[in-house]
Amino acid sequence: MTTTYRVVEKCQALCPSYPALQDWVAEIAALTEPADIHLCDGSAAEDKQMRQLLVDSGAAVWLNPEKRPNSLLVRSDPRDVARVESRTFICSRTKKDAGPTNNWEAPEVMKTKLAGLFKGCMRGRTLYVIPFCMGPVGSPIAQYGVEISDSPYVVANMRIMTRMGSAVLEHIKKNDFFVKCLHSVGSPLTEGKADVPWPCNPENTYITHFPDDRLIMSFGSGYGGNALLGKKCFALRIASVMARDEGWMAEHMLILGVKDPGGEKTYVTAAFPSACGKTNFAMIIPPKELKDEGWEVSCVGDDIAWIKPGPDGKFRAINPEAGFFGVAPGTSYNSNPMAMDSIKKDTIFTNVALTDDGDIWWEGMTKEAPAHLIDWHGADWTPDTKDANGKPVLSSHPNSRFTAPAGNCPIIDPAWEDPAGVPISAMIFGGRRATTMPLVFQSFNWVHGVYLGATVGSEMTAAAEGKAGTVRRDPMAMLPFCGYNMGDYFAHWLEMRGKVKHIPRIFHVNWFRKSPEGKFLWPGFGDNMRVLKWIVQRCQLGAHALETSIGWIPEYKDLDMRGLDSEITEEAFAICQNISPEEWHNELIMQDELFMKLYQDLPKELIFQRELLMSRL
Repeated sequence: MTTTYRVVEKCQALCPSYPALQDWVAEIAALTEPADIHLCDGSAAEDKQMRQLLVDSGAAVWLNPEKRPNSLLVRSDPRDVARVESRTFICSRTKKDAGPTNNWEAPEVMKTKLAGLFKGCMRGRTLYVIPFCMGPVGSPIAQYGVEISDSPYVVANMRIMTRMGSAVLEHIKKNDFFVKCLHSVGSPLTEGKADVPWPCNPENTYITHFPDDRLIMSFGSGYGGNALLGKKCFALRIASVMARDEGWMAEHMLILGVKDPGGEKTYVTAAFPSACGKTNFAMIIPPKELKDEGWEVSCVGDDIAWIKPGPDGKFRAINPEAGFFGVAPGTSYNSNPMAMDSIKKDTIFTNVALTDDGDIWWEGMTKEAPAHLIDWHGADWTPDTKDANGKPVLSSHPNSRFTAPAGNCPIIDPAWEDPAGVPISAMIFGGRRATTMPLVFQSFNWVHGVYLGATVGSEMTAAAEGKAGTVRRDPMAMLPFCGYNMGDYFAHWLEMRGKVKHIPRIFHVNWFRKSPEGKFLWPGFGDNMRVLKWIVQRCQLGAHALETSIGWIPEYKDLDMRGLDSEITEEAFAICQNISPEEWHNELIMQDELFMKLYQDLPKELIFQRELLMSRL
């Protein structure tokens, strides 16, 4: 019990009047039996120490300090590279509370199972106590947590992704509450057992949430989405339940600001499933013609929004995170120059390739691949490398990531850490759809907009388990992240309409529609600003639109096509915006699968919206 005494002593010194934290850490130390305990202070010296531990273990290498100051490349175990949805559980009191779209287990059953796994799981390792804040410290929208982990990778990443360290303890004491986050890689170092660079336990991985206890327990995985418990686990799964109980919203949404040439700022949120362009859209650079005219975009956040009714009658949103955990492949100076500038320093790269001069590379970063790389497995790689079946081998994992401080972003919004949050005028939903969905349309009203969000479909990507390319329903891009019954979640969205005077307008976009030949119909990237400008003007001035069976849509003349008019003609735009009754009837049939699954708890307003759409078609 010496280690337990040490941590209690440290906690008492830093937070003498907060016994709940001391008691919980002592309880977990007794259960997991670590060799040492470290109470994280969030300092630069500590960060350097954690990164060096990763290098010393063989999991990481320092990058060229002239090219990427204070930056690391980390390689994970190939079995631990993405969120594990099949091993993610919502352990609410009843199965009905979790709903049919979540994996459920009775809390007492899961806790018993986990107690057996956590028993002695940190032997030979250090237990890190990580106090952190989600959102600007002191904000009325912020929340506080403490993660216990045996992974220096988690400590280093949590320092980027949250406001982490000693300063948070005072606020935890003041609020008299924190979300408990327990994590272990699940690989104890028993006597005589040699460590490995990336310890994990794929056969016994569990990512479990106990909403009623405000508790997260994650075992066996070191990957970001499973191990950085402030991220999806807290900021969405647990926070969505807190939001339901307290009258706010925790959403899988980016937040950006658009400043028009007259200086008026409009803030917009957007919900896209993982790896569908959220980070690119959050950091969008207007085309030259719009930029020269004075249009500007600033980034508040690229992944998660916490939204509360404000005293001014508007929804106010904060980004609860302090960093970007972005998908690397496809990110380039062509697709997202601001992300590329954000990762110039102080960044942790995971499962990307290493260049011969100590820099990083991934597919899509440049047109031509380097002649030689060390791939994400640590092996030599050249552009003609093939596997045993003659198939080309990727240098970087499709779900490889960068973790970078949000403050690095050149277009970070001046109000991104405003404790009051930013006022939201528009909400956008969208997915990766090759057919059916037009480039952009607007809902008729809030209830119709909730229906659009509830029926979002997208082709699956490498960020989740499953077959890439398969279309699945992903309501509000929250299917893997909602911490309670999705039917009740829709009802909560409908109820939020009554909490503010100024309701955001709701839109649906689809950058990924293709021709029958498989070619993208819309250029995307910076040209998405043309759609965003119309959305903002609809909020500000009521810009022109046509009423259709599915919602309000712009005509060709309504979008600013300067500089793009030779590529996207009026005829080409009509194809982007085409509404095929046959395709939409198929869409309605596909929606049935989700609606039938949720039918018992599905708000009747959404069923009526579906019937209205059917009659309009």
